[in-house]
Amino acid sequence: MNAPAKILVVDDTEMNRDMLSTLVQADGHKASLAENGRIGLEMLKAEPFDLVLLDVMMPEMNGYQVLEQLKSDANLRDIPVIVLSALDEIGSVVRCIELGAEDYLPKPFDPVLLRARISACLEKKRLRDQEVQLRRELAEWNETLEARVQEQVKQLERLERLKRFFSPQLAELIVSGDADDPLKTHRREITVVYLDLRGFTAFAESAEPEEVMGVLREYHAAMGELILQYEATLEHFAGDGMLIFFNDPEPIPNPAEQAVRMALAMRERVNELTVKWRKLGYQLGFGVGIAQGYATIGAIGFEGRWEYGAIGSVPNLAARLCGEAKPGEILVTQRLLGAVEEWVEAEAAGDLSLKGFHRPVAAYNILRLKD
Repeated sequence: MNAPAKILVVDDTEMNRDMLSTLVQADGHKASLAENGRIGLEMLKAEPFDLVLLDVMMPEMNGYQVLEQLKSDANLRDIPVIVLSALDEIGSVVRCIELGAEDYLPKPFDPVLLRARISACLEKKRLRDQEVQLRRELAEWNETLEARVQEQVKQLERLERLKRFFSPQLAELIVSGDADDPLKTHRREITVVYLDLRGFTAFAESAEPEEVMGVLREYHAAMGELILQYEATLEHFAGDGMLIFFNDPEPIPNPAEQAVRMALAMRERVNELTVKWRKLGYQLGFGVGIAQGYATIGAIGFEGRWEYGAIGSVPNLAARLCGEAKPGEILVTQRLLGAVEEWVEAEAAGDLSLKGFHRPVAAYNILRLKD
């Protein structure tokens, strides 16, 4: 059931005002009374009404003038008006309709017919109000749409940027606010994996550029799949070299184990690729270095071009170990071996003199997982 309507009765005859007031109140509506057009117009400007029952022949301001004033006012023109007049002339009817009246009934009027006309006008008013409200809401929504779209574009750009370094799941958590911003500088113990292809420099010098790009595409695709699978963080890759680490931006309980398992899976995958490459005459191998230690991590670069990087000796150590690794070797430090020795088989690789490190580094080659 619709709410009671507010109806303004404008008529200079008191008996007519009382009769119309009784009629509309009997149908559950609220009636307000005005004895002439000027007072009626002032009341319309002072408070909202759903319908006007308007006489034509009145002192001070007649019904035609009230209609002209109503339809020239943007705030009042949508209020429906039913004209009730003793003037039963076609000219008066046409003039009122042209001025914007919804309906015209001659006096004396039929109460049943008037009730029907009132009900129809109020229903049209209700539907019109709904349309206006929907248009207003649409306009408000459109005003904020551009800002929302821009914000979503920024979020998507940030998500794509983060996906360069992190797994898609973690990148989405960061963008949604469920994880700390990893680009903020922080210090953490990480496990770093550095890998590259043995013999790649000689291969790149002798092979056609298309062949080199084909090998890199296969290699990057295979390694990238495993990086995502093991939820590692890719710091950067350049040519055949990749620097990857674990335990950042989100700490994990077993970074050393995850790193070694990923490295073993990578070696197995590259072994499959090298079978194909050797048939094509490409003499390529695969080496890995893994180290564990503290690093300072965060955004490195300048406005408009930021990279996610780790600063400290541990990335350099992993890279130097990788440089010493023979094809198929996964060289790790003694510290890292201590974290995984319960479930891997390893052999000593000797004390290595590495560039940038004053003391020899004891290295071990991970052979396989224990049964």
